[in-house]
Amino acid sequence: MTSASAADAEQLKELAADIALEAGELARRRRAEGVSFAATKSTLADIVTEADQDVEDLIRTRLAAERPGDGFLGEESGTAGSSTGVTWVVDPIDGTVNYAYGIPAYSVSIAAVQGSADPDTWVGLAGAVYAPVLSEMFTASRGGGAWLGAQRLAVAAMTPAGALLGTGFGYDPSTHDGDLATVRKVMPLARDLRRMGSAAIDLAYVAAGRLDGYFERGLKPWDFAAGALLVAEAGGVVTRLDTASARPMLIAAEADLHARLSAVLDDRI
Repeated sequence: MTSASAADAEQLKELAADIALEAGELARRRRAEGVSFAATKSTLADIVTEADQDVEDLIRTRLAAERPGDGFLGEESGTAGSSTGVTWVVDPIDGTVNYAYGIPAYSVSIAAVQGSADPDTWVGLAGAVYAPVLSEMFTASRGGGAWLGAQRLAVAAMTPAGALLGTGFGYDPSTHDGDLATVRKVMPLARDLRRMGSAAIDLAYVAAGRLDGYFERGLKPWDFAAGALLVAEAGGVVTRLDTASARPMLIAAEADLHARLSAVLDDRI
């Protein structure tokens, strides 16, 4: 990137963080007031709260005021085209089931990408993942590193004891056997497994070295747009397998562990 484009990415990061902070505080306040369910998504277990919709409305309104020509892809409100080449990819509350149950592992995820809303073609420019209950703000800009507040982040190398891995499962019961089979494949590499319930937090934790790696099938673009940039800017590798399928596999880790996970999880090998 040129110095000018790097500066642009840094400005986008600051905007993402500012909006994520405001959106996260709204989510936290709405949770304290009580959760109202608005709908289900893919399955009965995959819920939408009224807070999801309110938080995305706030984010979309702020972005429209600050960056009126940019595109938008949100989990709750769909897409809008871009006249600037920049598209914002937003998950207003990543970890909605955690949120509904009062589990603090939920986050606001906001990313700016160059190009379309297709993750196979975009280039990540900036991102913020904010965990309101934990008051932790993870940010990244392309070429500018990944950060937790003022602390620069770096992915961890796997130790001889094995990798601490994060994952998640789909809400559709018909996919659970396959997800459990995937876990069995990776357990020889693992020290242990964590299942947080928020892909954005999982990816932020890989960037911070709190997890050695992360894998999951079936993520949507808004689940990983910001988190994938965090991992890449922290020195890690993020790839997606089976992208033509309904449930692509995302793998994120330090380069050596990423290669080992890919060898286990890539059915083409």
